[in-house]
Amino acid sequence: MSNPPIFHLTRGQAPLLVSFPHSGTFIPPEIASRMTPLALTMPDTDWHVPKLYPFLDAIGASRIEATHSRYVVDLNRPPDDQDLYAGQKKTGLVPMDTFKGEPLYRDGEGPSGDEIAARRKYWQPYHDALAQEVSRLKAIHGAVILWDAHSIESVLPTLFEGRLPDLNLGTFDNKACDKDIAETTLAAAQATGFNAVLNARFKGGYITRHYGAPKKGINAIQLEMAQAIYMDEGPPFTYRPDKAAKVTTAIRTMIAAAMDAL
Repeated sequence: MSNPPIFHLTRGQAPLLVSFPHSGTFIPPEIASRMTPLALTMPDTDWHVPKLYPFLDAIGASRIEATHSRYVVDLNRPPDDQDLYAGQKKTGLVPMDTFKGEPLYRDGEGPSGDEIAARRKYWQPYHDALAQEVSRLKAIHGAVILWDAHSIESVLPTLFEGRLPDLNLGTFDNKACDKDIAETTLAAAQATGFNAVLNARFKGGYITRHYGAPKKGINAIQLEMAQAIYMDEGPPFTYRPDKAAKVTTAIRTMIAAAMDAL
């Protein structure tokens, strides 16, 4: 059986593109054969995140969704693998361990420098398509929202202290998004009843920082959610529709607020 395409892109006509860079779960066999059993459970996946956005077609949004695991290559890291969060544990372009520090590869079977460089073949097509879609929508509307959709385990001492807030909005300290749009989106998030913050622990990864250019009409916002609000965080990472319905409503409220402020 052949490998799946690196991403799926659905084009809409609204001034909104939603990116799902970390929800993929495919690992090519030649990589998977060298990984630990724990790695193959993919604990750091943004589990089920696309399910939380079922309304995108109805509002005419574009969406781009990765198929490959972030353990193959991390689409939200810079291609030169520069650190995004100084002083924090680094999660690289090609991860070598889990967020908790557990090795992803069996002893002596990790990727070489040449292999890491070659893995950019999984990175570039996603970014080429994302950039082209942002450009297309901007040409139509003059201004767009790029919404980067994520989730993460709510307690990860290696990355942050205590429990993560429910909804973590990041705009690279408003360098990636118009301040009024960012603050309007935060107010909408806080009104949902969830605990919401802006530019706290998560300020936005590479996608937010690289593509966001509010003076040019490109407003990038990252939403990092605590997984506990919509799923079971331990294996088998079960989706909880009873919880997720409220989360979907909150996301739709935030996106609507951002688009109204555009």
